[in-house]
Amino acid sequence: MLRVEGLSVHYGGVRAAHDVSFTVVPGQSLGIIGANGAGKTSTLKAVMGLAPRQARGLRFGEVDLLKAAPHTLVRHGLGYVPEGRHVFPGLPVEKNLLLGAYTSSWKQTPIDEVYELFPVLKEMRHRLAGALSGGQQQMLAVGRALMCRPKVMLLDEPSMGLSPILVAEIAAVLKRLNDDGLAIVLVEQNAKLTFEVTTTCLVMENGEIAATGTSADLRHDPRVRRIYLGL
Repeated sequence: MLRVEGLSVHYGGVRAAHDVSFTVVPGQSLGIIGANGAGKTSTLKAVMGLAPRQARGLRFGEVDLLKAAPHTLVRHGLGYVPEGRHVFPGLPVEKNLLLGAYTSSWKQTPIDEVYELFPVLKEMRHRLAGALSGGQQQMLAVGRALMCRPKVMLLDEPSMGLSPILVAEIAAVLKRLNDDGLAIVLVEQNAKLTFEVTTTCLVMENGEIAATGTSADLRHDPRVRRIYLGL
């Protein structure tokens, strides 16, 4: 279980997130939505130890994340897909994937499972990652995070810059992974996508949680629809 209590993020004198709390249990799919600058990305980075943070508590199972170095979190079962994909452009697709399994034996990686999820990656496994399209790079970033067999996967804006068809493909994969038991924390500006993929949701505004509830209820909340869906 991932438990976040009173998480705050400051960059110098600028407050990016304040008093954010949520819990993610096995098999849950949690969405975090909000406009640009709402504090969504800063929250994920803080959980992963990649942003300056303070918190009353930040734990993943028995692990105190406030005391754990960021590079150790993969070993504990946290997968992370950063905003902007950040693949290794000068390496082939397959080596990008294998780097995601650096904590495992090379002979015991789930690479065949990743290829089954994303057949195009198998077709292009010898191609340089920098030569892939934006959608293919996003698939590669998700696949790389899956290589460590995470218990919880945090994804930051996976739909950014993708066509509606590719967004639908990513959504279908996330639903399948969640149905198979993987807990997901999805940060998105695309509220419609988030409501389709997740069961519970947080709405962030000005660095704070402005609303919480089931994704089904928030989808029809007049304030959320007006601000984030333009309705």
